[in-house]
Amino acid sequence: MNIFIAGATGAVGLPLVRALRAQGHQVTGMTRPGPGVDRLRELGAEASTADAFNATEVRRALEAAKPEVVIDQLTWLPPSPADIIKAMPNDTRLHREGGANLLTASEAIGVRRFIMQSRGFYLDAPSGTLADETAKLRRDAPGEIGDSARAFDDYESRVTGSSMLAGIVLRYGFFYGPGTWYRPDGAVADQARNQEAVIIGDGSAVWSFVHIDDAVAATVASLTAKPGVYNIVDDDPLPVSEWLPAFARWVDAPEPPRVSVDDALKTAGAEAVYYHLSLTGASNRKAKANLGFSPRPLLWKS
Repeated sequence: MNIFIAGATGAVGLPLVRALRAQGHQVTGMTRPGPGVDRLRELGAEASTADAFNATEVRRALEAAKPEVVIDQLTWLPPSPADIIKAMPNDTRLHREGGANLLTASEAIGVRRFIMQSRGFYLDAPSGTLADETAKLRRDAPGEIGDSARAFDDYESRVTGSSMLAGIVLRYGFFYGPGTWYRPDGAVADQARNQEAVIIGDGSAVWSFVHIDDAVAATVASLTAKPGVYNIVDDDPLPVSEWLPAFARWVDAPEPPRVSVDDALKTAGAEAVYYHLSLTGASNRKAKANLGFSPRPLLWKS
């Protein structure tokens, strides 16, 4: 199968390229100019340096690659999660404009299947329940989170509503494992050891994680799965008040400090408070039934 991956050197991108090449697929990876080009070539993939914001360049890249499947793994995340809110406007624009360029070009050249990365932690569900694939994204969330959720919600609708190709939406949980923030030598572990990873208020927001290798396996399975929306999350959704102390123990860090909501609003902003008080975990039942998804237990769960 001939596959084109945009954002091919991101957290999911490179291991996905490796997995697809191991199965004998022809892969073209789109990335920024720089060392990512050599990484793709080392894996036996073709490299494209088209600018996602340039519709003409994206169209030409797809015409040259002639893929049957396009996978959007575009992302614009900072090295440290401490800078995530600052980076979100660029990331949101990348999905809103770059994603639109990728989908429009895919439809125009006759791509058969389009797979997009979405957010499995922006899903709106009643407190105490897990969000399934019918859940909407949190368009009314504060600040940059709301803007990001609206961009993804609109993008999801375009992908699943396309009459010209089979659209698949993969709503990933928070990535952990090699190459992510959440690993023993990663950025969040450093924050925990420095007592910078705190619990805001009662830490009641429920987070769903997914190991990066499990996310890759689900993405590979989606190449031949029924079109639609899938939550790609593990079996262990936990509130911040539980998973963060367990993570700290896992990386040999002290117990995380607690911060009041009022203090967090002043120092970190409404978005940080939202992450600790309002997020909802997600259900992976559909992915298990349709993708053969079998995620490992959360590695630091008590």
